[in-house]
Amino acid sequence: MKHHTPETIKAPFARYSHGVEVPPGYRLMLCSGQLSISVDGDIPETAEAQTELCFQNVGAILEAAGMSLKDIVRINAYVTDRAHLPGYMKVRDRLFADPAPASTLMIVSGFAREAFKVEIEVIAAAPE
Repeated sequence: MKHHTPETIKAPFARYSHGVEVPPGYRLMLCSGQLSISVDGDIPETAEAQTELCFQNVGAILEAAGMSLKDIVRINAYVTDRAHLPGYMKVRDRLFADPAPASTLMIVSGFAREAFKVEIEVIAAAPE
């Protein structure tokens, strides 16, 4: 992967890359947004715990395709309140080293259930 953060634009505000180039010969995996719900239907209370579970769910999907979190090239994350940003970012920053994936983080008005605070969707790429 080639990470692009040109010096001609403002550096990223947090741990992410402005762009990630996927070379020829890689297969792509596009994951639907994952909410923080366990197999048993439990929903953690905090944004940090919800983020952990979202990334665990993403990891399970990637594992089914022979991939891992290390293969993520883009993260789209959604939180329902600015107050949830630190919990989300704490987990994301622990899971993704430099150079980090491209990333977008948005504050949204809500999800299917009021208990959800975080949703995460990703694009991953791995060699054929």
